[in-house]
Amino acid sequence: MEELSASWKASFQKKLYKVPTIILEASASYDLWIWHAFFGLPGNLNDINVLDRSSVFQELYEDRAPKCEHVVNGHEYKIGYYLSDVIYPKCATFVKTIPLPQGQKKKLFVER
Repeated sequence: MEELSASWKASFQKKLYKVPTIILEASASYDLWIWHAFFGLPGNLNDINVLDRSSVFQELYEDRAPKCEHVVNGHEYKIGYYLSDVIYPKCATFVKTIPLPQGQKKKLFVER
């Protein structure tokens, strides 16, 4: 039984942390309405592994995700977007930050 406990602990533990961790995947709108929450994935997974297991993105790929119509700079969008970092793949639904923002406008975008 102790061996099983040790293997579970190892799958939920990253090398940089001394304790087991659990990943929380959540999606919320600008008004903090939570549309999706899932936790329980082992903490030793990276962002891309989590993305591969995400029901949110599976629904998006299958065109079953909730419609989210909005207008930005006069352009109408029919899908939601997710803030992400540079490790995520190029996809219309990901808005990535600017790694080295130059100028006040880009710095403000990164800050917000």
